Amino acid sequence: MKPRITIVVYKPLEGKESTLLHLVTNHHHRLLQENLVTSRKPIICQAKDNSLVEIFEWQSEEAIHAAHANPAVLAMWKEFGEACTYMPIADIYESNNMFSDFTPVN
Repeated sequence: MKPRITIVVYKPLEGKESTLLHLVTNHHHRLLQENLVTSRKPIICQAKDNSLVEIFEWQSEEAIHAAHANPAVLAMWKEFGEACTYMPIADIYESNNMFSDFTPVN
């Protein structure tokens, strides 16, 4: 089982910026409690459009699939759904640059 690195972009819904920030900064810890991610510290940063970018490491591809049946994770994803939309990394302005740079959050 090989770990998997994921890059996810969260675009906050209007008025949900602080809620989203709280969710993202606690995301890894909550997944760690479910034994789905590694202990590698995630990178959280902000794009120019205020979207948050998170880079984190799942334990394995199997862990990713297990998350989709985990009640705690499903409840957490519902919270995310009320605070943001998800975007492909290619839709972030910074991804068009040879060297994409972002504002660090953590």
